[in-house]
Amino acid sequence: MTSAVLPHTLQVAGLDDATGAARVEQALAGLERVRVLGVNPVDGSVTLESDAPLDLSAVRAALDRAGYRLAETELMLGIGGMSCASCAARLEKVLRRTPGVLEAEVTFANEKARLRLSRPADRTAAEEAVFRAGFQVVAEVDESTTEAEATVAAVPRDWIVPALALLLALPLTVPMFTEPFGVHWMWPAWLQWALATPVQFVFGARFYRSAWTALRNGSGNMDLLVALGTSAAYGLSLYLWLGRDDPMPHLYFEAAAVVIALVLLGKWLEARARRRTGDALRALQSLRPARARIWRQGAEVEVPLAAVRVGDLVIVRPGERVPVDGRIVEGMSQLDESLLTGESLPVARGVGERVPGGALNGDGLLRLETVATGTETVLGRIVRLVEHAQSAKAPIQRLVDRVSAVFVPVVLAVAVLAFLGRWWWGGSVESALIDAVAVLVIACPCALGLATPTAIMVGTGVGARHGILIKDAAALELAHRVRIVAFDKTGTLTVGRPEVVALRPTAAGEGRLLQLAAALQTGSEHPLARAVLARAEAEQSDIPAVTAVRALPGRGIEGEVTGVPYLLGSSRLMQEQGIELAELASEAEALAASGNSVSWLATRSGQLLGLIGFGDRPKPGAREAVAVLKRLGIRTVMITGDNRGSAEAVGRQLGLDEVVAEVLPADKAAKVTALKADGAVVAMVGDGVNDAPALAAADVGIAMAEGSDLALHAAGIALLRGDPTLVAAALDLSRRCYGKIRQNLFWALIYNVIGIPLAALGYLNPMLAGAAMALSSVSVVGNALRLRRWRAPTAGSES
Repeated sequence: MTSAVLPHTLQVAGLDDATGAARVEQALAGLERVRVLGVNPVDGSVTLESDAPLDLSAVRAALDRAGYRLAETELMLGIGGMSCASCAARLEKVLRRTPGVLEAEVTFANEKARLRLSRPADRTAAEEAVFRAGFQVVAEVDESTTEAEATVAAVPRDWIVPALALLLALPLTVPMFTEPFGVHWMWPAWLQWALATPVQFVFGARFYRSAWTALRNGSGNMDLLVALGTSAAYGLSLYLWLGRDDPMPHLYFEAAAVVIALVLLGKWLEARARRRTGDALRALQSLRPARARIWRQGAEVEVPLAAVRVGDLVIVRPGERVPVDGRIVEGMSQLDESLLTGESLPVARGVGERVPGGALNGDGLLRLETVATGTETVLGRIVRLVEHAQSAKAPIQRLVDRVSAVFVPVVLAVAVLAFLGRWWWGGSVESALIDAVAVLVIACPCALGLATPTAIMVGTGVGARHGILIKDAAALELAHRVRIVAFDKTGTLTVGRPEVVALRPTAAGEGRLLQLAAALQTGSEHPLARAVLARAEAEQSDIPAVTAVRALPGRGIEGEVTGVPYLLGSSRLMQEQGIELAELASEAEALAASGNSVSWLATRSGQLLGLIGFGDRPKPGAREAVAVLKRLGIRTVMITGDNRGSAEAVGRQLGLDEVVAEVLPADKAAKVTALKADGAVVAMVGDGVNDAPALAAADVGIAMAEGSDLALHAAGIALLRGDPTLVAAALDLSRRCYGKIRQNLFWALIYNVIGIPLAALGYLNPMLAGAAMALSSVSVVGNALRLRRWRAPTAGSES
């Protein structure tokens, strides 16, 4: 069969002249199975056609070689009407063959499609493709919807359908329960028909509609199996009742009705359980209040959140949630940011500091200048990234999708063989048909399709609640195999700013040494100057006035205090001025050996007054983080550009396995690659800016986002606060999540491996098969939900 030719219109960023158009056309002409129809330099569009799904990575690479990049738009659509993983696979196939859709991933567990479009205008074509495939595009709740309305919208109201179906079907099972007690009787055939018919064709109509849509699109799904199986049992019962001269025929109306009722009940329970997998994301979304108070035209007015603009002055009263990202211009308060960053304690915020939308205000009245609204807030970006991770497919899920795609045809073949086998070996047509019905009913790909995405949804939601933002499912799946964690030093394992760690006077006391140093540093923005001034402020030192201040580049500073000239600076400056340092030389060497830097204070006349030691102390929790990683069997390495003495001192203090020092930022990626040389899976932890190449080079990049900048595209995992213990927590969560994936896949597969042969051999009747099928999906989702009880490991906890 010849493949259909697919047209594609792509948008190329920066393409605006004929020379560039020729270069782009030449680059794309070399792609396999792709023909370039035209390149338009006026609007930057490129028209291609191919007889296979477009290889987007090859297109990007070709454009990169030509010096251009592909302009892409990402779109998330809610999808209604999917009944199993086969539906998701079918819709994904349809969307990928839709002009303008570059990539498509459809996830059955959260009923969403994540698309990458060549242009924003291609959204219409994508939505039309969804409708043609027999599904619906579900409108998303916008930010103006109140929390109460959103909660009501999430409550499943379709319990009435399975309840009514069970009410009609259960009387049909009563004779079956009386048989063990020697009571053999049956309802009249007409009553069985009257009870079963509304279940079959009214409550079961959804199965026929979905099955017909699947067949029309050249594929099968779970609803097709249910429709075929129950229709066969219903049709056989009609034939035995009306087509034979038997006053008391054995009918199978109860099998058809009970199977439909149980499947409907199972789907309702499954949908109810799946909604719980998104509880963490909904908790984040509910942090955004529906309205905000703003100061406009000299008065306080309340407006919908969507009406707030950047620059508006927002008023937040005590006990209210902050509606937007803002900068405090008036007031002071304690803010609870726990649901955003996982930090359990309230954080003090004052004038000039930025506060994230969604934080809970304490007891202070705040006035904020709006700096971001809607999806551009920290909360909005967290929600968007979590949704992205929950909709993305882990590598293992792609294998499951391939199995699900062929599952229904295989089951149909097994059902036919079961029918023919029983009939061939002397069974009646009725018994052979019932065996085939049992095979069709028990073989449901739902559990298989839910096994991976439900675990990923719960895992990413739990992570977000603990301040661990897992940005893609592949990182979550891969992180469980990490054997080496490489850390940056400054800002990752250490606080990232120097502090005064030692004051060693020769004559005057420590207080006088600090006062003189602070006086000379007044007004300086140098990091060491800020450290001295911070120490003086903490000790409430009286800082004397200074005059004649002059910077000595690369060496230090000089100035006069009460008419006496002083020098503050490096050993080089003291040597140049002929000042003897022997009195404190041993202490200076000890500080340097511990990784600290030293500044000296002396008078211009040559008298040494003392030294000040500066150090970058480890972050609280850094030592515990390394200990937990070691307990998990993970080797720890620090890669830093700092001098070896400082780096090794921190390494000894924290208990690191290896320290690599004096590495240029550009060479960090090469060091990470070297760690991967023996096949070990390596995670790199950094600040996400200077360490971006190293984060990208690692198998798993973990960025310290500090809850403020989430645009760290080089990392697969972002930590919303700068706590090193979250690194071990993220890796442990990955292990637990992957364990749930393996458990779910095992049970989903073993269920079918055992259930289908038993049904084919006649050991399972259709009702038991229907009950088992309904429970299988619920059990898989329930097992994934156990992840909600996960707690981060500590140095003393069991792994």
